[in-house]
Formats: sequence, C-alpha cells, structure tokens
Amino acid sequence: MANPSATEADAPEARVNNADAKKYWEAVSADDDGMLGGFAYVSRADLRGSRSFLAKLGIGSKPGLRRITRALEGGAGIGRITEGMLLDIAEEVDVIEPVAKFTAALAGKPGVRRIFNTGLEGWSPEADGADGGEGDAALPQYGLVWTQWCTGYLNDEQFVEYLRRCRTVLEPNGVVVIKENLTTTGIDDFDEQDSSVTRSESSFQNIFALAGFRLVRSELQRGFPPEAELLPVKMYALKVKEGA
Repeated sequence: MANPSATEADAPEARVNNADAKKYWEAVSADDDGMLGGFAYVSRADLRGSRSFLAKLGIGSKPGLRRITRALEGGAGIGRITEGMLLDIAEEVDVIEPVAKFTAALAGKPGVRRIFNTGLEGWSPEADGADGGEGDAALPQYGLVWTQWCTGYLNDEQFVEYLRRCRTVLEPNGVVVIKENLTTTGIDDFDEQDSSVTRSESSFQNIFALAGFRLVRSELQRGFPPEAELLPVKMYALKVKEGA
C-alpha cells in the first residue's frame, strides 16, 4: 500500500522551512528596499491600495470612517505598514516579526504597544502580559489584524492555526486582512531562495474556510508600475464565520 503522505510531502507548501526563511531575512537590509526585494518604489502604491481597501470596509482616518482602538500587524518587518498606515487608523498597534533587527526602530515609538519577536507560526496571544494583568487576564482585542507578504513562509497547517489564533483575539466585528501574491498558473509554487510558497486563489479560499472565516471582500492591488513585473497581489477581508 502506498504511503498516503508521500504526495503531501511533495506539495509546495510542505517544503516551507521556517528556519531557512528566517535565515534568509536576517541577511536582508533593514529598509524598504530590503523589505520589498529591491522594489521600494512600489511602497506608495501599495499603501494607497491598502488604505482604499480598508475604506471600503468602513475603516480609516477620514471623516465618515471609523478608527480602530487596537490593530495587529503580522510579519511587520521594519514597520513599513505600521508606520505608513496602521498608526493613522489605530490608537495602538502590536506587531509580530521574527527578525529583531527589523523591529528595533519601532521600540518605544508612540502608538506601538507590543512587539512579538517571533514568527507567525510561533506567535501566541496568550503570551501577552503587556496589560499588567495576572492569572486569567483578558486577551488583547483587535479590531483589525493585517498580515501582508509573509503567510508564504507558513505551510498550510501553520497558516490555518495562525488564523485560528487571530480569531481568539478579534473584537466581535473585527476583521482580518490577508494581502499576498497569487500564482498566475493556478498551482502553488515553492521558491527555494527564501523557502516560501506562492499560493493559488483556491488554496487561500480553502485555508480561510478551514480556519473558520468567511470572505467579506476581496480586491486585486492596482497601480504597481508595470516595469516591476510583479505577481498579482490580492487583498482578502475575513470575518469569523457564524458557529466557528
């Protein structure tokens, strides 16, 4: 009888190695060029698209939109999104980032509350003692969890578990946004250079469902310079599925 796990072990997402990915990023420069693979000039269009997407969800700093009490950024890097967007729409921001040299400049910055120097696969909201509580202190509640260009460093099981942990700390009407590259072939693709997987639309949809989320809005990022020749980038807004 054939080993049923053999095919699964060969799947692109199963080849992701968290330690290899961290080693790759530890060698990257702590600036926008490093975070964006040499394409720092796409940052403005990226942030503009993200703000527009959140505005369609009713979130933002402009009149008629609501601000968030507390947001969480997963895979924050040097804080490009935290500083470029989240601190404008939230009173406080917590960040998750495994590479400590990236978050060094965020320590003590007004509005940045808690820095979790761990990968998404190792992050645990139960470990948060920043509120000074004891014993069964309430978990932090987030109105928004933003995770961009880093879920490719998780295998499918880790991705599902990360989203499930996010569920435990969402406000009742809170939203999780995943913003990621998409394959153009419809098949997941593994990148040996940084030990990451680029997923297909169907893979994302399956993971969201397994984690107990429903998709409330999705949109392709527009406005990237064509000369950058980037993969399609899509934003997904998720809310907890009833009964999940």
